[in-house]
Amino acid sequence: MSFSKAVDLLRLAMLATRRTGISLEEIVEEFECHYRTAQRWTDALMETFPQAYFEDLDDRKRRWFMPPSVLAPLLTPSPEELAALNLAILNFDQDGQSEQKRTLTNLQQKIQALTPPDSRARLAVDQEILLEAVGYAARPGPRPVADAKIDEAISEALKGPFRLRAIYRRRQAESPRERVLEPYGVLLGTRRYLVARDVKKGRNAPFQHYRIEAFLEAEALPETFIADPNFELTAHAQKGFGSYESADEFGDVVWRFSPAAADHAARFVFHPTQETERESDGSLLVRFRASGHLEMCWFLYAWGQEVQVLQPPALRELVHDFRRDFPALP
Repeated sequence: MSFSKAVDLLRLAMLATRRTGISLEEIVEEFECHYRTAQRWTDALMETFPQAYFEDLDDRKRRWFMPPSVLAPLLTPSPEELAALNLAILNFDQDGQSEQKRTLTNLQQKIQALTPPDSRARLAVDQEILLEAVGYAARPGPRPVADAKIDEAISEALKGPFRLRAIYRRRQAESPRERVLEPYGVLLGTRRYLVARDVKKGRNAPFQHYRIEAFLEAEALPETFIADPNFELTAHAQKGFGSYESADEFGDVVWRFSPAAADHAARFVFHPTQETERESDGSLLVRFRASGHLEMCWFLYAWGQEVQVLQPPALRELVHDFRRDFPALP
């Protein structure tokens, strides 16, 4: 058996460890092979692993199963997998997401504990080389200040869901005040925002964004609440260009990138709902619907004279007088 086929067979065995096992139809889809080839794969599975077995279930489909314990010694993680996990931990750390960092760190420690001792040293060296190869370093520039206790309280409240008691200071407020919030999710970016409703404002109050670094205290209360069934965090986030969302500003946005910047701009996804169009002179039109004019202005400044705002007029007025010629594109 060739090396590539052995790898595929091991992959099939891994899929068969799932609670539902794997069927011939799923093998065809997973391996992009013919039905007869899938049958040969199941024959090879049964021949190579005597512990494998099949069952004919109620849906009249035969499914193949593999006890997970059989494969455990063969499933040592690869250096690439460990490096990717380490990168995720570092990214969460730099983004100030202490709860997610701790969860992945615990997973990393469990994986290391289950890795055979004779493989650990080799994997550690290979992982270090891969991290250096991808050029990972601590990202310079601004990032949110994180408080582990506040992050933990928000995480606990979101999982409940529980109401969150918080001491929060608004930017223009002279002093902080206590709020009881019903949290729905966190928006990530240059700053982190908690999407929540203020209990005092009632069930029909609009969702507000609270800067997480502006929380001075936070604790999850032993009070559950019924989440709005019509709320969907991804759809809500798409109403804004960044972390800010305003019903008054929401509307059509159209930018034109110059022919000199068009190819570069085409490699960006400026908004999940964007549509692009090439013009006859080589320029690029980008259209989407969102709010957050000030965040758009901050972003567009880096493109200087290579971008022009066509819509909305309010954004065009914010951007136009500050366009300049930069020696490079973002």
